[in-house]
Amino acid sequence: MDQLQTPGFIEKKPVRGFSFLRELLTFVIIAVFIIYPFRKFVAEPYIVSGTSMSPTFETGHYLVIDKISYRFNPPKRDDVIVMKFPEDTSRDFIKRIIGLPGETVDIKDGTVTIINKENPKGFTLDESFVKFPKSDTVNYTLTSSEYFVMGDNRAGSYDSRSWGPLPVIDIIGKPLIQLYPFNRIKILPGSLNQ
Repeated sequence: MDQLQTPGFIEKKPVRGFSFLRELLTFVIIAVFIIYPFRKFVAEPYIVSGTSMSPTFETGHYLVIDKISYRFNPPKRDDVIVMKFPEDTSRDFIKRIIGLPGETVDIKDGTVTIINKENPKGFTLDESFVKFPKSDTVNYTLTSSEYFVMGDNRAGSYDSRSWGPLPVIDIIGKPLIQLYPFNRIKILPGSLNQ
């Protein structure tokens, strides 16, 4: 069968280099306008490094951090948080909230007592989850924009007992999901209510 051709019509074949550049540009646009804002404002993966939260979290544990919840509800006592280290905000730490804004945290020989409006005589925290205690004696009264944080491994944690209260502005978020190790996959890892 005969084929007709339009005069001056040339069949164009896609140029391989152009196709690659178009795919690369699409990837860059997706990364810049979707992935980056999602990681910056909604959720971000973290890998634990260090023993300050042992045995709750160990080096190599892979967490996805919820960065949006605290925009709507303030952190609560016993929440595990990821935070910027106040002495070097380029470093992130993972700790547990012990004292809330406006409270006094009084630690004597490792026993933590919280004094607040509801409990002017104070109450002692149940810290039966702490496997590595330390006999510290510390007293801090928090302002309306400060938290007191400690690692679950009290004997091996560099925390508010050493460098003082944590400004609320340095809180990044809280662990939403633990994805590794596989035998410890869970939602809201570190929660004392599980």
